Amino acid sequence: MIEPTRIIAIRHGETTWNVDTRIQGHLDIPLNNTGRLQATRLALALKEEPITAVYASDLARAWETAEYLGRARGLPVTPETGLRERCFGDFEGKTFTEIEALLPEQSRRWRKRDPEFAPTGGESLLALSQRVVEAAERIAARHPGELIALVGHGGVMDVLYRAAARLHIQAPRTWMLGNAAINRLLWTPQGFTLVGWADTQHLNDESLDDGLLAAGPNPTLATP
Repeated sequence: MIEPTRIIAIRHGETTWNVDTRIQGHLDIPLNNTGRLQATRLALALKEEPITAVYASDLARAWETAEYLGRARGLPVTPETGLRERCFGDFEGKTFTEIEALLPEQSRRWRKRDPEFAPTGGESLLALSQRVVEAAERIAARHPGELIALVGHGGVMDVLYRAAARLHIQAPRTWMLGNAAINRLLWTPQGFTLVGWADTQHLNDESLDDGLLAAGPNPTLATP
């Protein structure tokens, strides 16, 4: 019998475009200073967890978040393009308001969560779901009995939650997809199971900053 793989699934830290409600998709947007602080606290909160491998989307905001965790655990980060955000094509670089004004019909289908709709040059929900689940299952199957971390994006977290909760792709979203939140899943060959979701206590725990000071200055955190 194959032992379950325990998974900590993490959305990247905050970016300026998150704050502006601007669609990032496959555009390579870095963390802002708040996001770097979130990634630092996340890494310190998980430092003592027996994580054996860290996988991440190769987009900068997820990769940088994962590197904080990798350094804290003394682990390399393995790139996985299957954990990338949904490709939004013509939506990328635009705010929600701009999309509604400039592309009203596409905006309507997007907000209805039409599974087969893809923005021009982008990816459908069905394609995203298949890609993310396939990647997460493939990674989890390599690590039976272990605890691993998957660092990705809001769309990736949404897919994993639905897979674990057995929810349809069009079900209304009632769960949080917070930046740098800790989400826990189990995987067996029968699928994913939800263990815990949207734990953000560490993001408000200023005592974790003592760990940052003890570790010495991190030049990345000071990058504007």
